Amino acid sequence: MALEVWTSVLSLTGVALGGGLTALSQQFTQRSAERAEERRLKAATGEARRAEQLHAIKEFIACAQEAERAAYNRPDAWGGDDDWNGSAGATMTTLWVAERHLVLLCDPDLHAAVHAYGRALNQAVWREIGDTEVNEHLEQHKAAFMTAARASLSPPSDQTS
Repeated sequence: MALEVWTSVLSLTGVALGGGLTALSQQFTQRSAERAEERRLKAATGEARRAEQLHAIKEFIACAQEAERAAYNRPDAWGGDDDWNGSAGATMTTLWVAERHLVLLCDPDLHAAVHAYGRALNQAVWREIGDTEVNEHLEQHKAAFMTAARASLSPPSDQTS
């Protein structure tokens, strides 16, 4: 009889141990799956955010190009062309809206460069640059903006895949 009791106790202990190990294994698997899902979601969110930032940068570049075109097409006689004044004003408004999008969406390191480039474009369009050529006035600001935009879009160096 004692042997039968010991056999039952050992059998029950084996079942309990097996059930406990199965529960631990399932819990580990579930945690692992949850962590993988979090990483996937974080990567997808980061990529969507980057795409949104890239779109805003492209929009600003397009607006900046339009503002440059307005600066080059400026009539020599100040105030002599109401059509140009109206279209240049609309172009600059669009540029400033695009600049605000960048400030909202992008890295703070980009803010100073985008504002300086926008201000330089504004000065070029409204001829607040004296005798300086438009491209000469914009070159430094454009280069600084492009460098900051590139840095803003590149992944952090401490990020691991």
